[in-house]
Amino acid sequence: MSEKDKKNTPEEESSEKLSVDTDIFKSRKELKKQREEETARQQLEVERRKAQLAKEKQEAYEKKIHDEKIELMRMKQGMLEEEEATIHEEKEEEVKLTFWQKVSNFFYHNKWWLGLGAFFAVMMVFLIVDLAKKPRPDSAILMLCDNNDVGLSPQLEDYFSQFGEDSNGNGEVLVSVYYIPYSTDDLRNYNNGVTGKLSTFLSGTEQVIIIGNDLTVEDIIDPKEDLVDLSQIYPDDPHVKEYFYYLKDTNFAEALGIKPSSIPADMFLAIRTPVDPVYGVNEKMQKTYDKDFPLFDKLVKSLSADN
Repeated sequence: MSEKDKKNTPEEESSEKLSVDTDIFKSRKELKKQREEETARQQLEVERRKAQLAKEKQEAYEKKIHDEKIELMRMKQGMLEEEEATIHEEKEEEVKLTFWQKVSNFFYHNKWWLGLGAFFAVMMVFLIVDLAKKPRPDSAILMLCDNNDVGLSPQLEDYFSQFGEDSNGNGEVLVSVYYIPYSTDDLRNYNNGVTGKLSTFLSGTEQVIIIGNDLTVEDIIDPKEDLVDLSQIYPDDPHVKEYFYYLKDTNFAEALGIKPSSIPADMFLAIRTPVDPVYGVNEKMQKTYDKDFPLFDKLVKSLSADN
């Protein structure tokens, strides 16, 4: 039997297969090792280049600093003209933004202020519109006494308006009444904001006609300094006593649709004088007085004529 015709035994075939597998494993292991060595070599080369670049950059920087110091010393010693110097302030390159980028950048950096500004702008517009919608009175009357039957009467302003004139030219006549319920109850005065209202209206010049009572005279106004002497204007009117036109026993309650008992004996009408004892004539108040006295006069004559 020839060598070619001989067949390998199972043991021999297994041994050959193991030998082949071992050779392949060794080959793969060697290739992996070679790749790892190559990668490590390349990494070292990269690190070396980085170190070389860093070194060159540092040397260039140190050289620049050295040269600048020398130039500064030469300039100080007058050996180098300023125009010849190579040291110049380095300016950061300006970043050019598009129009929309500028707009976006502005809103981003100012969003809080813009938000607050927008809020106050909206509030201002609201207040202006609200004020514009409110009717402007042709005249105004101050009620400086605590009497809800009169002060809260729905007919109060309509009653006074019939004696007024269209002074603001809007085609309508409106007389407003500012009710300030001043009383001896300090807590109630505080809750009603009486002190602030008194300070605001009495320091103004837009209201000269007053409705008051004895407490008004005791605590708020001085008749001799603040009020016109009505006895000089209406000497024969039984409802007039010095500075006051008393509303008791007139048709005032009937006109308002309230009980006559709601009008106490000390409730009166009066008109403020535009003359200040210290500063003389108040021109603005004089203008208001000239405008509102006809209303006051018609009112007094109407109340007295019905009695």
